[in-house]
Amino acid sequence: MQVGNARYRLAKDFPPTIPVFPLAGALLLPGGRMPLNIFEPRYLQMIDQAMAGARLIGMIQPSLDGALRDDGEPELCNVGCIGRIISLAESGDGRYLISLQGVCRFRVTQEQTVKTPFRQSRIAPFLADLAEDQAGADVDRPALLKAFRAYLQANELEADWESVSRAENGMLVNALSMMAPYGPAEKQALLEAPDLKTRAETLIAITEMALAREGDEFGSSIQ
Repeated sequence: MQVGNARYRLAKDFPPTIPVFPLAGALLLPGGRMPLNIFEPRYLQMIDQAMAGARLIGMIQPSLDGALRDDGEPELCNVGCIGRIISLAESGDGRYLISLQGVCRFRVTQEQTVKTPFRQSRIAPFLADLAEDQAGADVDRPALLKAFRAYLQANELEADWESVSRAENGMLVNALSMMAPYGPAEKQALLEAPDLKTRAETLIAITEMALAREGDEFGSSIQ
């Protein structure tokens, strides 16, 4: 996979340890782009260190069960996504405005004991995510678009259908998964789906359940 001027193909293309950024409800997937507004001092320092090195950070959610470490920091989910910093701007008031591009998912193998104010973990990258032939041929595109259209209509939202029609299946599945307004558990399920076909099926199922709930709530409100 080519991201900016870096190419990632093998495990050796990644540092064994990367800084991790715990953020509930945030979903980064391979090929996707995520804007971030960085203002906490420890994460400003994290970005400085990343920019001086491999430009990689790990986006990961706090543990879904709310478990905390002895120091009060949240435990982490086991799976996150490596992002490469592809743009950085200083706001003028001490913040960084950055854009991450997803490279591949990773599994936390061991959180490190570090002196930095931000957390770092040893990781095992999901190398299968780096294959450039992942066009998502097995994705049920009509079913995915049907569910997406129904959700937009139910919530009186619009989409750039011209861009949607041009997107290949893999990019479409990941982009819709990232923008879907679902909670941390649903986001983690989408992240951990073993392949694009399963991720698309998971997104369709979550969307259909959300539409059913909205329909029940609407029916109850008019009784």
